[in-house]
Amino acid sequence: MKLNVKAFAVSCVFIWGFGLLFLTWWVIAFYGVTGEATLIGRVYRGFSISPVGSLFGLAWALPDGLIGGAIFAWVYNALVAVFCRRDAPEATVA
Repeated sequence: MKLNVKAFAVSCVFIWGFGLLFLTWWVIAFYGVTGEATLIGRVYRGFSISPVGSLFGLAWALPDGLIGGAIFAWVYNALVAVFCRRDAPEATVA
């Protein structure tokens, strides 16, 4: 079964981008705004556990999810094509 690359990439955008935004606001709700550096903040410039930082994280996570999802789906489809071709039974001519 092959994946639709565009649909999978858009799904990854919503899951990663809005998941990061939701998680940031969840941490803000329970622990408050912190100025501490996070691991994601080292990758996504401007991200921090703050309302403005969560928007910077969203801005970075949307293209990251799109590109990462597209690459994952493309590699998956390539591997499925290789392995399914090898396992497919040979057609016999009668």
